[in-house]
Amino acid sequence: MKVISYTQLVIKENGKQIQKGMNFAIQKTYSVVLMSTQKNALYNDHILEDGVIEYEGHDVPVNLNPQKKLVDQSLLTPSGIPTENGKFFQAALDYKHGVKEPSQIQVYRKLRKGIWVDMGFYDLIDAYEKNDQKRKVFKFLLKPKIDLNQDDQEYLDMLHNRQIPGEVQKEVYERDRGKCRICGSSDNLHFDHILPFSKGGSSKVASNIQLLCARHNLKKGAKFI
Repeated sequence: MKVISYTQLVIKENGKQIQKGMNFAIQKTYSVVLMSTQKNALYNDHILEDGVIEYEGHDVPVNLNPQKKLVDQSLLTPSGIPTENGKFFQAALDYKHGVKEPSQIQVYRKLRKGIWVDMGFYDLIDAYEKNDQKRKVFKFLLKPKIDLNQDDQEYLDMLHNRQIPGEVQKEVYERDRGKCRICGSSDNLHFDHILPFSKGGSSKVASNIQLLCARHNLKKGAKFI
């Protein structure tokens, strides 16, 4: 997973100033979602044990209801046009019913203000409604895309790179001061397991995670081949 600035995110998305969390078909071949698993996040997003993201749908605009956290989320606007929830929900249904291939979703995870983690691409595989005890919200399941050329151990390590908890990512980023632990570079950073998951390393503790630049990440990876 690569650590990027918001400016780099915009450049990667062809100059689009992405502000909303859900952006259906914002690019020709894929959609974009912004997520956060921090304790003070606006939405209740989770990364499950198998690497699947449970992404929460978004609320009605505050101009329609100032108490937006107390009202049901919606698939349609008051004029009957699909909301972002509605667009993602229909795409998930189309996949489940065999009408279309799963929609491709580029995921960015917020690390801190102005700093994001490029989580890569996921498949939108399911959508459902859930009662959170206050109201009804929508949940979307995003499954990590599998590179068929990867061997089992490489895929397992990649999967657990994506599962590093948000609080661990934040702790590691602050501990390593946003720089490669080996050379001090602040460019092209990646979260790296000191001991790979496939060799018994944990994704859940900061002591086994470090920031490395791309050059040192690749050099280290070659030692485990």
